[in-house]
Amino acid sequence: MLKIKQQKIINGDCLDVLKTYPDNHFTSIITDPPYGLSFMGKKWDYDVPSIEIWKECLRVLKPGGTILCFAGSRTQHRMAINIEDAGFIIKDCLMWLYASGFPKSLNIGKAIDKLQSNERKVIGEDKEYSKKNPNGKWGLSVSGNNNKQIRANKSILTIGNIPFEGYGTALKPAYEPIIMAMKPNDGSYAQNALKWGVSGLNIDKCRIESSEKWYRSNKNREKTFHGQKYNKKGNTENHFRGRFPANIILDKEVAKEEPWKRFFYCAKASKAERNNGCEGLEAKYNAGSYCFRTNGSLDGKLTAPKKNNHPTVKPLKLMKYIINLIMPPKDGLLLDPFAGSGTTILAAKELGYSAIGIEREKEYCEIAESRLKSSVEKNDYYKEIC
Repeated sequence: MLKIKQQKIINGDCLDVLKTYPDNHFTSIITDPPYGLSFMGKKWDYDVPSIEIWKECLRVLKPGGTILCFAGSRTQHRMAINIEDAGFIIKDCLMWLYASGFPKSLNIGKAIDKLQSNERKVIGEDKEYSKKNPNGKWGLSVSGNNNKQIRANKSILTIGNIPFEGYGTALKPAYEPIIMAMKPNDGSYAQNALKWGVSGLNIDKCRIESSEKWYRSNKNREKTFHGQKYNKKGNTENHFRGRFPANIILDKEVAKEEPWKRFFYCAKASKAERNNGCEGLEAKYNAGSYCFRTNGSLDGKLTAPKKNNHPTVKPLKLMKYIINLIMPPKDGLLLDPFAGSGTTILAAKELGYSAIGIEREKEYCEIAESRLKSSVEKNDYYKEIC
């Protein structure tokens, strides 16, 4: 029997669309929903998904199926509670660590100087920033440097002398949590696998490559470290399957250090990756393209418009890794109820999995569909032995 792998983006509210599917329909769920942070002023991000939505996700997921849900560092507890209250079992929380987080901290000293009309001392200019933003106006820079202002066509570095100079309101973000939960098994893990074709995590497919050698003897197995054996007996051999996958994922900058090379790493989505397939779309600004005054008003566009203007595009490499982690060995169907610009569905397509994404915002659906159409299908078909 020949089956066609399909990927689809549905424009609509996920709560309404999910109700059209029967019970136990999907094998896995991966999603990057609203974090409830009012991110970049987007209306869709004023709250985390409700318990009612997660109950529908639970209903359409097969017993034993796993959900991986991205969350914000400040609101992950709310996300996890709603998922758990819907009936899922929280199994773990993966951490995606990266070095390129964007600080969103108010310089309290500068804000006080603004209130008191205090003069700040000019200490220099960020020439590289000024060169990249020749049309900048007065305001606060979004670069994360709390001492930076934009004046005329230059980025001016200033410093004050009040006690609160150097105080801020937030730390540099360097991780995103990914909540791992599962629908309760129908019996044991083994029984569930036989009945529903879904069970657990694909450990071997997600092992981390390693050149380290292992010592094996009749009594035990010991590891060599930098060529130094702990026991002189027996022979050494490569751990052919690789290291057991961990619940942290690192970007390349973090993974440069020796202790971190044992973990999977993935950088953020590049400009080329996020815009691939969107060549025919209109370039648009998003709320993150603006500079804000200290009073909160917008003041000029600082970044170029983007064809894929979704503000939270996840990297394909990351999505492929976690898809492989939770998809069953045969005939799986992946769901993303908050599909955004379609990265989850695109990753599933390139891996050869069937997937359905639901997205409420029409403009993001158009981006997702363009990305899907442009991708090269590696496995359009597969054979099922009947």
